[in-house]
Amino acid sequence: MKQFKNKALAMKGCESLRVNINRETRSPRNVAELVTHYTEKELPNKIPYTAEVYAGYLKTWIQPTWNGHSLSDVRTVAVESWLGTLPLANGTRAKLRNLMHALFNHAMRWEFFSHNPITLVRQSAKRERIPDVLTVEEIGKLLSKLSDTWRTAVFVAVTTGLRVSELLALKWADVHFASGEIILSRGIVRQQIGTMKTEASRKPVPLDAGLAAVLAGWRGICPYNQDTDYIFGSPDMDGKQPYWPTSAMADHVRPAALQAGITKRLGWHTLRHTFGTLVKSQGADVATTQALMRHANASITMDKYVQAVTPAKREAQSRIVQSIPFPSVPTRLTGAAVTV
Repeated sequence: MKQFKNKALAMKGCESLRVNINRETRSPRNVAELVTHYTEKELPNKIPYTAEVYAGYLKTWIQPTWNGHSLSDVRTVAVESWLGTLPLANGTRAKLRNLMHALFNHAMRWEFFSHNPITLVRQSAKRERIPDVLTVEEIGKLLSKLSDTWRTAVFVAVTTGLRVSELLALKWADVHFASGEIILSRGIVRQQIGTMKTEASRKPVPLDAGLAAVLAGWRGICPYNQDTDYIFGSPDMDGKQPYWPTSAMADHVRPAALQAGITKRLGWHTLRHTFGTLVKSQGADVATTQALMRHANASITMDKYVQAVTPAKREAQSRIVQSIPFPSVPTRLTGAAVTV
């Protein structure tokens, strides 16, 4: 009674407890209640960025159509037809399909429902258009229009195939100049540090001598050049965080591309696609290409046994580095040189 001043407040508190208990024990009657349960029990276990994306998909696409449906009313063919009406790319439709599948797996795990109607839903994730890639000539023109920071970042991206989340999460301690490797151990999305997605993603990346020289030159002039610093630390955050990839692309890389006369659709993943295309065009075999791209679906042999940087991977990357001249542009930053 010390908690409540009068009977009315005590009754209100009891009602709140009753609602919470019922919510925990009562099976969801419709998709809206299942989404609520999933959001409370499952999303907190996801990394923040993933949880945010899932919540957005639920709110924007799934709930407006399916909230009022009972779980038994959600049928395979109906979901498949609904996905076909959405004004979205195949990849996004596939993600919605997979999220609905996760919802019903959650219902089965909690014994709210006996089967998953999404299991047989067919939704292709195949791209509807071939992604743009840059030629060696276009890369050279782009690099010549970029300032020191982004000239280095683009060069590293296009000669390693790193995802932008991996590129911007790099710290100087990850670059092993002596052994000729870049060690990957983290990714960063919306300034949230996370682990690498797959075992394949964590494999070391070759550090060609030409690439090492570019990175050493950048380390000598960049403001944040200690082992614990981000290679592309943001001055706005005093180097405590790397740059934001979206603003970097919109404010620096794309304008430079337009100045260079490049009209292709350009994003950070374009550079990864470009790297993969260049590796294959230089004659690397499939296994080496997959290993350099660090795809999770590489052959079992490559995934399980090729942990170090192999001679084939070094040779393939070296051909890419040597084909792309790094422009000698007067530096725009000052800083103490660092011996590597």
